[in-house]
Amino acid sequence: MRAARGSSSMSFGFVRAAALVAALLLLPAWAAAAPLEVYGRLPSIEQAAISPDGAQVALVVTDGDKRSIAVLRLSDRKLVAGASVGETKVRDITWASSDHLLITASITSSPPMGILAPRQEWMLGADLDLKANALRPLLSGVPDSLNTIEGAPSVRIIAGKPVAFVEGTHFEQNEGRLALYRVDLDGGRALLAAEASENTFDWLVDQQGALLAEVEFDAGSAIWTLRMRQGGQWRALKTEHGDDFPDLLGLGRDGRSALIGVDAGARELAPDKSDWGELFAPGHGQVFLFDPADGRLIGYLDQTLDDQRYTFFDPRDQAGWDGAVKAFGGRRVSFVSISADHKKLIVLVDSSSNGPAYAFVDVGAGTSLWIGAEYAALTGSDIAEVRPLSFKAGDGLALHGYLTLPRGRDPKALPLIVFPHGGPADRDEPGFDWWAQAMASRGYAVLQVNYRGSDGYGWDFLSAGFGEWGGKMQTDLSDGVRWLAGQGLVDPNRVCIVGASYGGYAALAGAAFEPDLYRCAVSVAGTSDLRRFVAWSKAQHSVSTQRYWDRFMGAKGPGDPHLADISPADHADRIRGPVLLSHGKDDTVVPFEQSAIMLDALKKAGKPADLVVLDKEDHWLSRGSTRLQMLKAAMDFVERNDPP
Repeated sequence: MRAARGSSSMSFGFVRAAALVAALLLLPAWAAAAPLEVYGRLPSIEQAAISPDGAQVALVVTDGDKRSIAVLRLSDRKLVAGASVGETKVRDITWASSDHLLITASITSSPPMGILAPRQEWMLGADLDLKANALRPLLSGVPDSLNTIEGAPSVRIIAGKPVAFVEGTHFEQNEGRLALYRVDLDGGRALLAAEASENTFDWLVDQQGALLAEVEFDAGSAIWTLRMRQGGQWRALKTEHGDDFPDLLGLGRDGRSALIGVDAGARELAPDKSDWGELFAPGHGQVFLFDPADGRLIGYLDQTLDDQRYTFFDPRDQAGWDGAVKAFGGRRVSFVSISADHKKLIVLVDSSSNGPAYAFVDVGAGTSLWIGAEYAALTGSDIAEVRPLSFKAGDGLALHGYLTLPRGRDPKALPLIVFPHGGPADRDEPGFDWWAQAMASRGYAVLQVNYRGSDGYGWDFLSAGFGEWGGKMQTDLSDGVRWLAGQGLVDPNRVCIVGASYGGYAALAGAAFEPDLYRCAVSVAGTSDLRRFVAWSKAQHSVSTQRYWDRFMGAKGPGDPHLADISPADHADRIRGPVLLSHGKDDTVVPFEQSAIMLDALKKAGKPADLVVLDKEDHWLSRGSTRLQMLKAAMDFVERNDPP
């Protein structure tokens, strides 16, 4: 077999979207309160990245369900290049050089004919070549491969030329295996750089493009091995039994070592050493920052409670960042992108008066320039106050979260929406949250609790959630309600619960296991029958994914009777308030059948329930029209059952 295998392709067209970009650079002022459309539509600007030379910024901009890539010259904010990607979902943009912008996108699709795989989210990669005025798929036409990729490419500059390393699938005798491809962007040629063994999970390449590290994981024995290459030979540096195999995050500070992600944080590991090296900011959900020129680690974000602190290893970088943050007068400033010389930045500035917006900062010149608002139609009158809060759970565990308060209302005895985050190993953060703000705009206080099992508070807090689905992870939410009621802020008789993904499960579990607390519940893409879900997950995904769910749910496989004990669908008869279900037909993380099962259980139990079907929508609400459809249906439902 020599011909390249095809799969559903990303549809690209080269455009000059000057009118659209010009509109996004304006900040209109609305006199009236914003409608739900302002919050529910996709962000006007979804992503931004500065070119290595600091002269251009690439933006992902939206228009309804459609997305475009716009490249602006920063000196005059003129559009110099653009590409329309239609309804394809852009997941990442990365500059490989000032002439090459790499685009990672995804589509939900069945596999190509002859490939045995479930319907899933397929990742696709393309290179926007500004010199050639062309957009090319990264792996198009590569023999014996799919044109899909596994994650965003890694960029290395080799002999002065930009090279992308991307993981894909290589076929031999009709058997597909993970492979690493080297793509010469100037020449447009892709070559097979490495093919995986049966258990290879990931690779890392050094600054010269040679393999530096790899991780193998034997799903049957749950044994993982971390190898590094030294003197042309592979050396096993760490072998352990367990599900928590390390992640290859990138190159370390010296460009020779590897940054390894582990449960407790991340460590640098050099090929000639066997110890784990320094532990960075253990367990606080770090974001690591890498040099766009050579790929080495230059800093990291460590976030605890409400504070976020960016640490740069070079004092000059730290001074430049601190100066940029200070210039925005106490507003929350997040790192987005940096130029190769570290003198120019793109940041996201979250303001209580105008909402989040992207800005360009010239550190050397000490100047800044607004690029555009993340939500172009937002004004200060559309943004509600967000208060951090701390309280103790019933068992004494310290908990933290946020309360969004509706504008223009006395914060006393307010109607409340409990809004648990997904994951569950994720967290809520301060700053603008489109969904929480939309609910607050309708007169509700919104409670977001970082319950036990949330990320960002250390390993002990994360692991405290193991086995607590439907248990203490759930009562952490209700303890928050009782604490707010004790403060006089909310009316405990006017509480609904709304959530998505794990938050959708928590909404159903709250209705089933604490029926006296919640007047109504909205579950978006939530799990309801955990036995069916775990069995489906085992069939669709890896054994390691199965073990992840077993750990958090406190179960031993799909047949564990404990799963029935914590499945809302098995306890639909206990639910008292009405339930609204909403689910995307293209969800490949939690199958649509989970909401269908719950609807059937509620109907059989004689409970009021309805299901909103989101056509062509995935698990992440990536389409503007269906995201807005969900939001409107949810708020109409809550307002009918618990008027503000």
